[in-house]
Amino acid sequence: MLRSGTSVAAHYREACRARSDAEFTSKIDGGLQELDETSLWLEILVESRHFDQPAVHSLVAEADELLRILTTISKSKKH
Repeated sequence: MLRSGTSVAAHYREACRARSDAEFTSKIDGGLQELDETSLWLEILVESRHFDQPAVHSLVAEADELLRILTTISKSKKH
């Protein structure tokens, strides 16, 4: 989860330095894939009930918000 979670920021940073709209979109889409993986791990943590539930639920909500933001950015560049 640490790898996929921090990879989102790395993809976003790379997107900000993209040389074209296609490269930008590719990096944002890569970040979306990593964020989706992170969301999966968070869902597994919630289902395991081994962690502080309010903290994990807060992370799930933040990941969902980031998914919506990056999806909107990706779609706006593709159209």
